[in-house]
Amino acid sequence: MLIHSASQLLTLAGPPQRGHNLGNLNMIPDGAVLLHGDKILAVGDTKVLLSAHPHELKFDAAGRVVLPGFVDPHTHLLWVGDRAAEFEMRLQGKSYMEILKAGGGILSTVRATREASLVTMVEQTKPRLQSMFRHGTTTAEAKTGYGLEIDTELRMLQALYILDQDGPLDLALTFLGAHAIPPEYTEDTNGYVDHLCQHMLPAVHSWWERCPTNDPKQTHPLPFVDVFCETGAFDLEQSSRILKSARDLGFPLKIHADEFDNLGGTALAVELEAVSADHLVAASRSDIRALSESDTVAVALPCTPFGLSEQHYTPALDILSAGGLLAIATDLNPGTAWCESMQFAIALACRYMLLTPAQAISAATINAAAAIDRDETIGSIEPGKQADLLILDVPDYRHLGYRFGTNLVHTVVKKGELYPVKG
Repeated sequence: MLIHSASQLLTLAGPPQRGHNLGNLNMIPDGAVLLHGDKILAVGDTKVLLSAHPHELKFDAAGRVVLPGFVDPHTHLLWVGDRAAEFEMRLQGKSYMEILKAGGGILSTVRATREASLVTMVEQTKPRLQSMFRHGTTTAEAKTGYGLEIDTELRMLQALYILDQDGPLDLALTFLGAHAIPPEYTEDTNGYVDHLCQHMLPAVHSWWERCPTNDPKQTHPLPFVDVFCETGAFDLEQSSRILKSARDLGFPLKIHADEFDNLGGTALAVELEAVSADHLVAASRSDIRALSESDTVAVALPCTPFGLSEQHYTPALDILSAGGLLAIATDLNPGTAWCESMQFAIALACRYMLLTPAQAISAATINAAAAIDRDETIGSIEPGKQADLLILDVPDYRHLGYRFGTNLVHTVVKKGELYPVKG
């Protein structure tokens, strides 16, 4: 199929974009893309490709923007229930950590998720996944972390595996057993860390090996392992123990770091060669320098401070000035950021992190793909890559960032298949 007559074809061709190179859209005016099966075969000028392939099935983009599908590299997609009451508590002045200490926050979702069957998990998650897809996310990372005990965590992994296999949206799975301290270990965090390292991580490893077919989309043979390194969750030493145990078993690594306090999680991510370090609102200058000298991707989550009515966001411009790799994600979760739209994350990144629309788009595509180690196959429109594209119902890419609260996607193209959103 030949998709032609795009007002602007944003190819994002090339490697992930470091520092001030972020925002290189490699745009082709009046562009066209030739697809073959689920792959991109050719990219170029509309007149040239129409002349070279006159007999191909054609789709007229009719002066719309065409760009790569969004990659959302940090979500807590799967949960059961909601936390609307907690939102009201925050409006009344309670802090996130105060709510957590009172048994709310993550732990309230843990209680609901532990009680849920596999079928319930899949059924409650699927509408969120469908909403993400309609808003242009074609690949997303998805974490466990609302079980905090092995049976529920494995059930969450199984549910995510089922959702990934069902498609069309591709998922990169992450085990986040170290999301919070479970109620059974309230007075013994180190005991839970021991349990994680000695029992839960090996159990996840064994579960993955028993999967019917290991997902060929995964760059790694195992899911990611993540940890919430933060005051009130896991300190630096505990986070290090968990991640080193995971690394020894062959798991690729991620980390929630420096969201509220600077505990050193960003530096730990660099030391352990984690694929990404996420949040980084309180990252120090030395943390940012360390990131700039590494391949660890800094993932900013602008929906989270927005959802918490916080004033401070990830210091994106400092990361770029230092030469770091920056991506953005929604942090979709029930407590602080119930947002399925990468378009809204882009709008927030422009307003509160002062990115240009071009920089935010790059951070949501090729760099976001790097944050889940899939930039060799997705995140840009180049020959040989997976045919994941968006056709926006606008003539200029700058409408992304400029507009918010509506869905600009006209059509999603996933693995060469068209999924109309409008019309």
